[in-house]
This record gives sequence, structure tokens and C-alpha cells, in this order.
Amino acid sequence: MTSSADEDFPVQIEHLLASIFEMLKEQGAAREIAILVNANAHAYRESYDNWNGGTYGWGLRLGLDLGLFSRLSEPERHRAEEIIVELGRQFFREFDNHNLSLVLITPKSVTNPEWRTDASAYLAGAGISNQGRVRSDNIASRQCDGLLFRSEPEIHLYGALKSLGVTFAPLPVFLRGGRDYVRLEPDFVLLKDGVLMVVEVDGDTYHRESVTDAYRRLSPLDHEGAKIERIPATDCSTPSGAKACAEQLLRILEKRIAQGRR
Repeated sequence: MTSSADEDFPVQIEHLLASIFEMLKEQGAAREIAILVNANAHAYRESYDNWNGGTYGWGLRLGLDLGLFSRLSEPERHRAEEIIVELGRQFFREFDNHNLSLVLITPKSVTNPEWRTDASAYLAGAGISNQGRVRSDNIASRQCDGLLFRSEPEIHLYGALKSLGVTFAPLPVFLRGGRDYVRLEPDFVLLKDGVLMVVEVDGDTYHRESVTDAYRRLSPLDHEGAKIERIPATDCSTPSGAKACAEQLLRILEKRIAQGRR
């Protein structure tokens, strides 16, 4: 991702983005953090007024890849813009003649001369996935092997599980119908010898829910007999750490399988 600013922008653009991130992190604003970290940011002169020796209004444009941009509805984008601009304005209070006027979340255009071929393949079913896309408060902003993930530790764990040969699903979608309709998007689901395990990667920027909220969200799967395991994101911050976590998860699965055979 890149960042840049027009001449005379009164703050260092990377310092501003880092400071906004820290404030978003304190608020647990995972959606806005995902937007900020995955955007090409450019600060531009949005307006000028010669009052009081000259007053500058600045805009901050956040350009997102089309996939991430399209997973956000228009109201969600507008709300994210409001949150980010309000936080950003705090860092302009020290200036008498500069203010942050607005934040715009925009799509980044692509150059794809083969788009007609790609469109035909898509209509034929290639690349279609029912992976989790809807939890807009915690959007899946990263991709690996054509699959969606919410954080780098999840990608490391994905690679480790794939190398071990276990049957698993990253960020699957579960629905419970009826009057109390529920949609669930656990980070991973593992299946071995009839035992189902749900794995949540906790503790990074993108997973800041309380234990109570997490239990409430996953309770439909727990009530159906799934084994729920929660692992710290820090344990999967490297490929080697993720491999150790994956091996431990398999040992837990095998223990549950052995218990069921008694």
C-alpha cells in the first residue's frame, strides 16, 4: 500500500495514518482498520479560502482494491468515512489555517485486457465462493490461494493446516434457519473421523470481541456438538508458530476421537 500528500500538507501522512489506526484500535473498529491498512492513501488540497491569511481544507482519499470495496455497502462506506475523518480532525487542531474536510473511500481501477475472458469464466462458475463476506464489522480483507481471510495469522494457520493434510474449511458460512435466523462465519472448521472442531484466532486487531460475545456468536455450533478452540493470534504470527498450533489442534482432535470410541 502507498501513501502520499500534496505539497503543504501540514502533517506527515504516514504519521497521521498510524495515529488514526491507534485510535481505531482503541475503539475496536475492525472494519475501519481493514480499510485504512489496505488503502492507497492520498491527502489532497480540497478547498482554499483567503480568510485570515488563507485557510486550507484537506481531503483524504483511500483507494481500495475492487474486491474489498465491493464487499462494503454504500452506507457502510459512508459510516467508515465519517469515523475516520472525525478521528483525523483531532490532529489538525494545532493548526489555525488547516483542517481535514473529508475522507473519501474510492475503488482503484484495474487494467485487465482479458476481462471478457474472465467474465465468461466467472459466469461458468470459476472463482465463485460462498466464503464469509457479510460480517461488515469484521470484513475479510486479505486473500491467499483465492480464499478470503481477515488477518495474516489466519493465512499462516491456513498454510500449516494445508501442509498437514487435515480436512478443513477457512472462513466458512453456516446458517441456522427458522424464526431465530443466525449466520455464522467461524475462522476455521476442521473435520476428522466424525469430530467437528471450530477454531477462532483471537487477540489481533481484527478479533477484539469479548469472551461472552464470542460464546454467544458460536453457541449454535457448540450446541450441535462442535469442539470450540480459541488460539492467540500471536501464536500464529509466523509460519513456524502456526505449524505448532496446527499440530496441537490435531492432537486435541485425536484425543476427542479416542474419547468417542470408548
